[in-house]
Amino acid sequence: MVARLPLTPHAEGVLRLVGATLVDGTGAPPLPDAEVELRDGVVAYVGPRRPEGTPAPTADLSGTFLLPGFVDAHVHLSMVPAPPEEQRGRFPEEHVLEVAEVLRTTLHAGVTTARDLDGLTPGYRQAIARGTVSGPRLHLAVAMLSPTGGHADPVRPNGSLPAWAVRPGMPESGVVDTDEDVVRTVRRLLRTGADVVKVSTSGGVGSPTDDPDDVGVTEDQVRLIGRLVAERGGRPITAHALTDAAVRAAVLGGAASIEHGYDLRDDTIALMVDRGTVLVPTLSTLLRTLDPSTTTPERLRERTALQDRGVDSVRRAVAAGVAVALGTDAGVHPHGRNLAELGRLVQAGLTPLAAVSAGTLGGARLLGLEDRLGSVEQGKLGDLVVASRDPLVDVGSLADARTVRAVLQAGRVVKDLDGLVTTAS
Repeated sequence: MVARLPLTPHAEGVLRLVGATLVDGTGAPPLPDAEVELRDGVVAYVGPRRPEGTPAPTADLSGTFLLPGFVDAHVHLSMVPAPPEEQRGRFPEEHVLEVAEVLRTTLHAGVTTARDLDGLTPGYRQAIARGTVSGPRLHLAVAMLSPTGGHADPVRPNGSLPAWAVRPGMPESGVVDTDEDVVRTVRRLLRTGADVVKVSTSGGVGSPTDDPDDVGVTEDQVRLIGRLVAERGGRPITAHALTDAAVRAAVLGGAASIEHGYDLRDDTIALMVDRGTVLVPTLSTLLRTLDPSTTTPERLRERTALQDRGVDSVRRAVAAGVAVALGTDAGVHPHGRNLAELGRLVQAGLTPLAAVSAGTLGGARLLGLEDRLGSVEQGKLGDLVVASRDPLVDVGSLADARTVRAVLQAGRVVKDLDGLVTTAS
């Protein structure tokens, strides 16, 4: 299947960007004093700065660093930063507008494409495509799948819903037990417009009634989902998997990617390399600091052990050659600090240059969009980020959205703090 490219409004005409140091996302060394020419939102030329030719609007970006727009392959954009009990009392319109602000914040952080893995309906994807709202172009899971009592099931033992699970406009949870449940739910998700099917092959950390060691969707059911999506043109499968057994079940069942993967054995890592399975480690969420005033000492010890085990797991996967894509679990991790994950990937063994590639071309490949996105190359869409700091010297600086001085999406300027691009002449 050729993945559908979610649309966004594109620029018209010609724009030359000159003088920046280009980090193009392919892993190639940086190119000082580069030139990128955009025509109708598409890269027409990229390379060393050329002598002045046919007059065209030109932006001098000297002293800055030009990168591709980033791809965050694991977000939850409907998880807005407001107390859950407050959310319960809101009108649906309030929630929609809050999500719109999250979309804008994410785009302004430098993320021009995102994969939402539970929480958004396709209405947001369509609104961005029409230009009704600004945000990253979207691939959507709509909802994730797990058994009753599993990671996708928000119901508490007394039958009530926790406050965080009651959000206006949230898709119905994908609770599946039997193969018949799986068939019906997957077909419903495809009918709704899902771009990816997300399964939970393990339990979770934040869900009400399960633990990470619990068995979720089985290997045979993952394989069944693969057959179902093949009947409808194909969709990738990704798996929330916290344990080694859960990762193996997902990989052997045919999942294209693993979310988290914090307990990998070496033979499972070798299996991922052999199958070409991508790891989306969401280290920003794993390594976030818990509030000691609201967390028991036992919980803090458990968290520290999980963090140590998780980072070691990802480091060994990176060293073995497992393909990695950037994902943050934003919503759990703060929105707008998506590029903090670059520093976490370096902590796990990637070079800064490789981390940038994981956050751009790696994500585009995972989404099946590498022919149009993920690197600054001729013929690709003009998704670009202008940074004030060198990401190969201080990759952690991109965590602060103020370092991202300008963002272009399909050649259209969607953020320009200094007027560098919008005043091009």
